[in-house]
Amino acid sequence: MRLDQALARMLPQHSRSRLQAWVRAGKVRVDERAAAPRMRVWGGEGILVMPEPEPAQAARRPEPIALEVIYEDDVLLVLDKPAGLVVHPGAGNPSGTLLNALLYHAPQLAGLPRAGIVHRLDKDTSGLLVVARTLEAQTDLVRQLQARTVKRRYLAVVLGAPAPRGVVDAALGRHPTHRTRMAVVAGGRAARTHYRVLERFADASLVECALETGRTHQIRVHMASIGHPLLGDPVYGPRRSRGEGFSRQALHAWRLALRHPASGRLMQWECAPPADLRELIERLRAAIDVPA
Repeated sequence: MRLDQALARMLPQHSRSRLQAWVRAGKVRVDERAAAPRMRVWGGEGILVMPEPEPAQAARRPEPIALEVIYEDDVLLVLDKPAGLVVHPGAGNPSGTLLNALLYHAPQLAGLPRAGIVHRLDKDTSGLLVVARTLEAQTDLVRQLQARTVKRRYLAVVLGAPAPRGVVDAALGRHPTHRTRMAVVAGGRAARTHYRVLERFADASLVECALETGRTHQIRVHMASIGHPLLGDPVYGPRRSRGEGFSRQALHAWRLALRHPASGRLMQWECAPPADLRELIERLRAAIDVPA
């Protein structure tokens, strides 16, 4: 079989893409010779694998940042991420991130790519996020995400009155002129969002969104594309909207379901919206009862 297929069987704790990257980087040798992902192996060869650490892995440092832990065992961590917390260090956010907090909370995560993080939430999106505590669990969760068996549901306050329920099936990619933004584009990556209206207000609606895919800014872009951007969204919403003063996009990841990587048991968690989003919803409800 192909070398990358054989490696995936022998080292199932690593993803196929990670193994292929190591082969391309010269970190895998077959019978003391340089290897290629598609080369054939027949059995009996001596294979040497030299794992390559993540770039800048040594630069990551633990920081005592409080975490709201919803669930924890030897394999998983499920967190309620607050709005305002960046998930992973990057340009403009070299520290003070969820990753730094995780390294302080569980130092063994330093040995995992991205400290066990398998999916992200935008900085100003709150809610549930799962973190793997072992390499095997991380690989399993990534595969569940790729198979679309991880179920994620979000609460969002959008402008206007969308249809009672619907599906937005529109490919997403980088905006052709604003490279820091995402957009519905021809030739983008497939993306699908299901939504249903839970409650209507004077000129806004509370909706639940369910993701089939997990593209960057997916809910924000999809809802804006059908004329109902998230209230408070500074990137995809109108400059002025009802609820001005709400300091972030009104989006909260409230339900998460997946199969436990070790036991295979289906698990589900829920977390209520944070205080700022609850207060926004109450203000919108109260506005309905105010005479014009």
